[in-house]
Amino acid sequence: MSSELLILGLTVVTALAFDFTNGFHDTGNAMATSIATGALKPKTAVALSAVLNLVGAFLSVEVALTVTNAVIKIQSSDGAPIQSLMGAPLLMIVLAGLIGGILWNLLTWLLGLPSSSSHALFGGLIGSTIAAVGMSGVNWFGDGHKLGGVMGKVVMPALLSPVIACLIAAVGTWLIYRITEGVSKRFTETGFRWGQIGSASLVSLAHGTNDAQKTMGVITLALIASGHQGVMDGVPLWVKFACALAIALGTYLGGWRIIRTLGKGLVEISSPQGMAAESASAATILASSHLGFALSTTHVATGSILGTGLGRRGAEVRWGVAARMVAAWLITLPLAALVGGVTWWIGHLLGDTVGPVAIFALLVGLSSYMWLRSKHDKIDPNNVNDEWTDMPSASKNAVAKKSVTVGAADTTASTGTPLGSTPTDTTSFQTTESSKEVAR
Repeated sequence: MSSELLILGLTVVTALAFDFTNGFHDTGNAMATSIATGALKPKTAVALSAVLNLVGAFLSVEVALTVTNAVIKIQSSDGAPIQSLMGAPLLMIVLAGLIGGILWNLLTWLLGLPSSSSHALFGGLIGSTIAAVGMSGVNWFGDGHKLGGVMGKVVMPALLSPVIACLIAAVGTWLIYRITEGVSKRFTETGFRWGQIGSASLVSLAHGTNDAQKTMGVITLALIASGHQGVMDGVPLWVKFACALAIALGTYLGGWRIIRTLGKGLVEISSPQGMAAESASAATILASSHLGFALSTTHVATGSILGTGLGRRGAEVRWGVAARMVAAWLITLPLAALVGGVTWWIGHLLGDTVGPVAIFALLVGLSSYMWLRSKHDKIDPNNVNDEWTDMPSASKNAVAKKSVTVGAADTTASTGTPLGSTPTDTTSFQTTESSKEVAR
């Protein structure tokens, strides 16, 4: 087997692995609110999302085209790879970039932070390209006629999409509560839970049309670089099917850590809010897919959920959690780029035969470590909807006081222990439990 064919095989496998991580990392974008409100059972929600991601992956190729020719300058105007990069050099760039994206996806999943899989992929590719050909290898601003490239296709949508989704969701939530004012809560909750199923399904479909195609574009570029496909042949059917299946399987696995943060960590969501959030997300994502913007569905979903908190009077928004998410968004692109660049450097240093195998083994090793580490504080369908304890201090004090009072009463009734000796023990217990939840 030639070194070029070896790198191509590793690149295709790694690209599908990225699609898999994209699936379970982003399941929460569609289904977190439906799970949080009880509109769908956790396992039913991820199964439905998986099927719709599979279908959505076949509906458009606009985003796939964006990935292959709008972010990094490794192709000529007709779409063919630059001649000096044909073969192993370009394949190494793509492989290293994918590894950077996967490792960042897994790290943020482990920490329960809903960062952008799209930005992780773009960051990895940008970093490996800079390491290989320099800063000139990145298409920062497009062709000069209109804003494109990294700034127009990636950064600008990242800044605008959560704001737009937040505004749409806030207005939608406000209208919903105004229209249903005076209607029994029992009827509104039931009706909107059914509505949530429909709107969440639309988000999953939209996610498939946007995210699965990014990997389609990467694999197609690798096939062109290795001479296995012509420039004008488009995305092969087997690539579409493989990417759709990979993201669907990842979605079915369920990124429970991300689902918990989005569903319980930002806002305590009711069914009307959930429907408003999902509807706003679906509208924004579908519009961006039609225009060819490689949008982050995570940014959109988070903005929508925050909007529902702003649009409902008296709703509690946990701004501390939101701030951690935004911080993760800001560092995703540069840190994924750093990992992609370092990975390319290691592979290049070891040569075209040993290098690809070494960096692939590094990916497997680090991924396995993070997966094993996640078992120490496991989050699954059984505890994904547990009460969120990382709340504002005033609320936390109120809960602590209530817990102490209840604990004291129970202890007095069962053991006759004097009331004055109970709060210390109970408070210690509450603090321990809270610490565990925050660590999750």
